[in-house]
Amino acid sequence: MNKSELIKTLSELKNLHVDEASVIVGAFIDSIKEALVRGDRVEIRGFGSFKIKDYKGYQGRNPKTGDVVKVSPKKLPFFRPGKELKDFLNT
Repeated sequence: MNKSELIKTLSELKNLHVDEASVIVGAFIDSIKEALVRGDRVEIRGFGSFKIKDYKGYQGRNPKTGDVVKVSPKKLPFFRPGKELKDFLNT
């Protein structure tokens, strides 16, 4: 499911205009992104949690050429599914 399919499903389930559903989905996604940028953990009970993991820089090696490459530090989003979601998928 992609974002437009989510918007369409929400509009059908809740009898909303597609534009209203689009605003709701956009606000939801923006709220999660803003919380993660602030360094907050986002938890949606029964679904899962999102957090940012910090990775330190290191010296790597290009496997094709063997050249030493500096890998910059980075932050990546990490999703951990909740127990209810895992149970739902495994029943």
